[in-house]
Amino acid sequence: MWSPLILPAALVLLTGVVCFEIREHRVGLVATKTPLSLLFIVAVILQPHPVPSYYHLLLSGLAFCLFGDVFLALPQKQMFLPGLISFLIAHVCYILAFYSVTHINVFTYVGAIITFPVSAGIYLYLRPHLNSMNRPVIAYVIVISFMLCGAWSILGDSGILLKGRSSVFIAALCFYLSDVFVARDRFVKREHFNRIAGLPTYYAAQFLLAFSVAWIDPR
Repeated sequence: MWSPLILPAALVLLTGVVCFEIREHRVGLVATKTPLSLLFIVAVILQPHPVPSYYHLLLSGLAFCLFGDVFLALPQKQMFLPGLISFLIAHVCYILAFYSVTHINVFTYVGAIITFPVSAGIYLYLRPHLNSMNRPVIAYVIVISFMLCGAWSILGDSGILLKGRSSVFIAALCFYLSDVFVARDRFVKREHFNRIAGLPTYYAAQFLLAFSVAWIDPR
């Protein structure tokens, strides 16, 4: 009965998160971002989950994203690395979740041919600004690239319902794009555009993944 209330509540909180991010009001950001991220945990728990392995792995990934969101909302700059590690673990969970319901196929290779050169270009763009964060960022770029390739694998698996395939792929692509904005804001140029574009894209990804547990049922 609570499912229809999740997205309206999320939109209200997201508006607050974006406003507080732009104003760099850390107290307000923690107060809005934490419940907003909790909502995608609530969303996944409330969904029917016909494939338990996918559900549990995805729930684990969303939980690590919640931790990452809290770390990044805190005012201390040293919280960025724990946040990055949390999201890296989340992407590993997502990769395992994707391959618990699919397998490597032609779309995997197509996705890799597209994704890894793009990721290499993004890393080369960031590299002059990374300094001590160079190795953690390399690791993160590699893992999120594999995550997106996993979503390509699901997209190409005709044994999964189209609604499930498309939701996972769009979610993974949105997550990838949102992280580009985060990296640009953190390492290259801090500006409002990065947050205005990145935050809605990120939360769209997380809620699509949360809802996908009900749509990933094989035909």
